[in-house]
Amino acid sequence: MPRTSKPQSYYDDIKTKFKKERDKRLTYRPPGTTQYTSELTGELEKYSTDPWRKEAPDREPINDQVEVLFIGGGFSALLTSGRLHERGIENIRLVERGSDVGGTWYWNRYPGAACDVVSYDYLPLLDEMDYVPVNHYSRGPEIFGHCQAIARKYNLYDLAVFSTTVTETVWNEAEQLWHVKTDRGDNMRARFVICANGTLAKPKLSLINGMNTFKGHAFHSSRWDYEYTGEHLENLKDTRVGIIGTGASAVQIVPELGKTAKSLTVFQRTPSSIDVRDDWPTDPNWARRLQPGWQAKRREKTLAAVEMSPEKRAELDALTPDEKVRRQENSNINHMMRIHKRIDEIVEDKATADALKPWYMFMCKRPCFHNEYLPTFNLPNVTLVDTKGKGITEIGERGPIFDGVEHELDLLVYATGFEVQLTGIYNSIVGADGQNLQDKYADGIRTLLGIHTAGFPNLFIMGGYQASFQFNLTDMLQTQGDHIAACIDHVRTHGYQTIDATEDAEDWWVQEVINHRGKTSRSEDCTPGYYNFEGAENRRQDGNYNGGFRKYFHHQGKVRSDMAHHFHLGKAKGEAS
Repeated sequence: MPRTSKPQSYYDDIKTKFKKERDKRLTYRPPGTTQYTSELTGELEKYSTDPWRKEAPDREPINDQVEVLFIGGGFSALLTSGRLHERGIENIRLVERGSDVGGTWYWNRYPGAACDVVSYDYLPLLDEMDYVPVNHYSRGPEIFGHCQAIARKYNLYDLAVFSTTVTETVWNEAEQLWHVKTDRGDNMRARFVICANGTLAKPKLSLINGMNTFKGHAFHSSRWDYEYTGEHLENLKDTRVGIIGTGASAVQIVPELGKTAKSLTVFQRTPSSIDVRDDWPTDPNWARRLQPGWQAKRREKTLAAVEMSPEKRAELDALTPDEKVRRQENSNINHMMRIHKRIDEIVEDKATADALKPWYMFMCKRPCFHNEYLPTFNLPNVTLVDTKGKGITEIGERGPIFDGVEHELDLLVYATGFEVQLTGIYNSIVGADGQNLQDKYADGIRTLLGIHTAGFPNLFIMGGYQASFQFNLTDMLQTQGDHIAACIDHVRTHGYQTIDATEDAEDWWVQEVINHRGKTSRSEDCTPGYYNFEGAENRRQDGNYNGGFRKYFHHQGKVRSDMAHHFHLGKAKGEAS
């Protein structure tokens, strides 16, 4: 970690400022996710309506059986399906509430949508698809197209069920199958079920007084209304636009609206950290020189241990735990102060620049990368309304109200993110002995690797908590997909019918998660955001495994190397065990 000549008092003063800003936000609103709603029914239903939905023909309810059923059709399902196909498992069904595959990239088609992770690492199955991304950072349409290409390659459209929401998943012990029910009357059966709908799948809205009184047009950023705005936002040249939220989606949307709208008002509760986005087109000469397996080699480097010199290792080992934490915190503060310096260099109005400065530790909220977001606030048609941590709490007929001022708008965009789903299961899942998974988790999440949970045979959960946290989510999903495919293959090739984590294995993993939570808690030390469930107190086991991605990967291998120790492996009914 880099050293600094600044005294420790400098860092302690900044940490005090961080705490004041966090406490201020917790004072204004109750902690936790109850300040939002994702139950978008009644007058709020319009914010969840699928604008991309293809005309779905009426169909009879499905009553059949498949080998593997995915709940969700995003990257988790697509890349794991690819791994299953490699092992000869092709009887695969995706059940997806949207009308196509893609998950996040199906829903989020707002102007400026792009990925903040290097495309050569983020897009999965590039070797298998023989594809090289167009840019260093991929735009939304390219990513969505890549998802569709994967589905075509592995024939996933053949059995896929779209515009359908799973409502209930129940284990039938006599049949040793999962019964999956949907909002369209389906009763599908599957030997294996994989929850692949992630923890951020449903749009959420802030609970704001009077939001249904607004007389203008309004929609959620993940349900962009191009019919109203025009394909290139050309319809907004005489339109007064407002956007609530300054998170990852808003950071990409604001520059596009600023270019086209008559006026743009940005309503901010907590600013994001905005760093440089160093992007460029893929060099065609570099792309031509790539050899088969090039992406796999990049993944191997990600998983490789970082070599540390003996001197550096000895220096680090000599530090006390508190000293290690202090050094890490100081390094994070240095990073955030560089973010502040960049804001001062770009934003011309000092008051606006000061309002855009994030006062929290690095990675307390999702970091953002954009080269046009900050300059947008220099445009004469763009105004920042900084609510100083309060957020907008009232909307009138003409627009949001703050400090007694009603901001008149024609269009209001809610860039308020997605529901923080602790479990990532999104439907009623009932396992052996009639136990509901939500009930099992009532006193804390209990899993093995964040993937398996005892008492729920042949069920796998992807992308959830108690798994490793990676900024590049697909790195973690790839390891989970590889692991799940290997587990299913083991069951099938060794003549088993079921696989279920043992309680001992589950106890071991829960303790591993707790042991690696560290001194700093996002719940206690960070400003409210979805990383810490909006500041809610959470149990020490209800979070990610923080022992490192490489260690998480090796733990997966350890579990698979001794399947009999970590799982109950059951024969079909009537067969000897």
